[in-house]
Amino acid sequence: MKKIYYLSTCDTCKRIINEWNLPSGFSLQDIKTDSITVKQIEEMHSLTQSYEVLFSKRARLYKELGLKEKTLSEEDYKNYILKHYTFLKRPVLIYNNQIFIGNSKKVVEAAKTAIHE
Repeated sequence: MKKIYYLSTCDTCKRIINEWNLPSGFSLQDIKTDSITVKQIEEMHSLTQSYEVLFSKRARLYKELGLKEKTLSEEDYKNYILKHYTFLKRPVLIYNNQIFIGNSKKVVEAAKTAIHE
């Protein structure tokens, strides 16, 4: 699978996708206009074994809803990601059964290396 989950209104996502210089065959899904399905989040989970890893604790809603003060379960993380796109740490790149989550320099470089091997 060659898939990227991203936010089209996010300049960081757009910059990273351009930086990756993607070969043909990649499917891009704007999670704001095309919501993540249960099947898709479960596919991501099968590669990470954790919903928490996929969850963005930097999302404004995380603070607004007071989630920082709560102890969230894996099921909670999954449900919040499905409920609102902002809770998915992005971009998420799935390539040859590998998953790269987020925008840290290390993750972006590792994804770029994997794509162009």
